[in-house]
Amino acid sequence: MLPFFEVKAADRDFYEQRLQSFLPDKLLDIHTHVWLTRFKSNLKDESVRAVTWPDLVAVDNSIEDLMETYRLMFPDKKVTPLIFGNTASFGDDLDGGNEYIRECAQKYRVPSLIFADPRWTEAEFEEKVSSGHFLGAKVYLSLSDPRIREEDIQIYDFLPHHQLKVLDRHGWIVMLHIPRRARLRDPLNLAQMVEIEKQYPNVRVIIAHVGRAYCPEDAGNAFEVLAETRRMCFDISANTCCETFGQLISAVGPKRILFGSDLPILRMRARRICEEGVYVNLVPRGMYGVVPSDPHMREVGNQDAEKLTFFMYEEIEAFRRAASKAGWGEEEIEDVFYGNAVRVLCEAGMPESLLTSGGALS
Repeated sequence: MLPFFEVKAADRDFYEQRLQSFLPDKLLDIHTHVWLTRFKSNLKDESVRAVTWPDLVAVDNSIEDLMETYRLMFPDKKVTPLIFGNTASFGDDLDGGNEYIRECAQKYRVPSLIFADPRWTEAEFEEKVSSGHFLGAKVYLSLSDPRIREEDIQIYDFLPHHQLKVLDRHGWIVMLHIPRRARLRDPLNLAQMVEIEKQYPNVRVIIAHVGRAYCPEDAGNAFEVLAETRRMCFDISANTCCETFGQLISAVGPKRILFGSDLPILRMRARRICEEGVYVNLVPRGMYGVVPSDPHMREVGNQDAEKLTFFMYEEIEAFRRAASKAGWGEEEIEDVFYGNAVRVLCEAGMPESLLTSGGALS
């Protein structure tokens, strides 16, 4: 049994009553982190430019733990992940983590992305992606130049143009977690997202977490801007904002939305609320060692804790409500939770044998 991961009767009821018939038989999770503890830095004084509460859920997530998570959460579904590492700082073993992903992808016959270092040259980046049989790259703001203040980081600081040229040349994927405190509503983020689509039309851009629009206030006029895009996709990972999902559905339709989880974070037993534009994860008291000063975490007592199910289920339920309000049926839901991801992965070069030879996607 995984740490803090007991499937209770209330969880089974939630799944069976709300999600089981809503979901297709096959799911493709476009956003999963897989890593081992030995790849993470032991240095305590490193500046990690990211929230730290996800570390409370799991110290690592082996490929075996990932597959067990799917078995427990979706007992009647077949789930395939797109996997990549979890590099938070320059002190982490980036090469070791990427090699582990390569080995896991080969062993379990699942697609994967390399976790990219923006300091790699054009030639280095191309060789590493190609030789590892990755379908593209996962990029993250924490690998920007440490001299740049977190609030000043731009997309090109960790997704440089010379690497975008390589991605464009091959038609590869980039999984993009956008920076900056204003999240999706930040005008510079929006301008650079649109610029990337226009300047690098062959890159399969996936905007993680719907641009981190976790609360209605995070969106601003973003969806008016993004409605003019034609190719970039958006994953719904670690997001439970029904209002955000509704605006996304209206802006881009059913062909550019992808199911993603952000596992292992979504193993957390939690319900997310928003207070004055700030998301707060409500979790059972004593389960995750919550630091009281963390504005994104709040413990609740026994009576309220008993009502909490998995963050994974809360995400899917929020999207179910938004899709239902939009009048979507089985075809659109199958697209979001499976078909769209298969299309994007195949366009990026995923071998069709993964679909036909008895691998994870069969």
